[in-house]
Amino acid sequence: MLKRRAPLKVLEIGKIRIGGTPENPPVMIGTIFYHQHKIIKEPKKGFFDREEAEKLVKLQEELSDKTGIPSLVDVAGETVEALTKYVDFIADITEKPFLIDILSRSFLEAIVKHVSEIGLKNRIIINSVTPKSSSHEFKVLKNYKIKSVIALLYVSQIADIKARLAALKELVSKLEVAGITVPLVDTFVIDPPSLIAATRTIVEIKSTMGFPSGCGAHNAASQLRKAYKQKFGKEGYKAVEITYNMLPLLFGADFILYGPIEACKYAIPAAYGIFTSFKAARKYIKTEEQRGFLVM
Repeated sequence: MLKRRAPLKVLEIGKIRIGGTPENPPVMIGTIFYHQHKIIKEPKKGFFDREEAEKLVKLQEELSDKTGIPSLVDVAGETVEALTKYVDFIADITEKPFLIDILSRSFLEAIVKHVSEIGLKNRIIINSVTPKSSSHEFKVLKNYKIKSVIALLYVSQIADIKARLAALKELVSKLEVAGITVPLVDTFVIDPPSLIAATRTIVEIKSTMGFPSGCGAHNAASQLRKAYKQKFGKEGYKAVEITYNMLPLLFGADFILYGPIEACKYAIPAAYGIFTSFKAARKYIKTEEQRGFLVM
């Protein structure tokens, strides 16, 4: 049973609310312009099929509007030049906030400077800072007054919950100095065993610290994509991918990085099914024990 010992915090960015009371639906985040994404024509220069990219973003938004499950785009890129072009494109075709995936630590300052100069800094979430992030990175966030980041609890002990909590405490103190008080906490998934630890960490964080918490659950499936496809075929792999993405939602995750944006056609309806099931069940809550079970 979940016993809350801290108020639940909310990150509000644009019209999106992440975290807080169980009545707030989970936010589903799909990645675009990822490594070897078919819509990319030249990854270093950032040339891509604009029509197909817009179709993917609009499909995710249509499903979000239809289900009431909020969605965001996570924008990746292999170089600063490419990432800058992708960011400008996404900002132009949607009014929603979005994540910027900082694949290389050297990207951060250039990207933050760019979004600040063009008036986008209040619409973006930096993905991510980790315990290994340098003091310079936190200084950049402070200097440019960036308020929304993902705190990734990267640890070498992939099945260790205590290590993740220790990483969060370390990050919180650094983020507070940078002026960031409500980070989105990504509890770090790299493979199937780490997904279990990451999910249990979400419960602990929401219970004791209240921060909006979730994870890149898709990583548990993608790590073994080839093996799963060989064993079960493409459809079987999709089933595994959906299952891994939905597992943290059963334990109160506030957001899920569900992988390639194309998977929105599965991920968002699945999240809708889980959220509405819990929402309906709350009508019958009569005891504290039942309330503890319905953590969502």
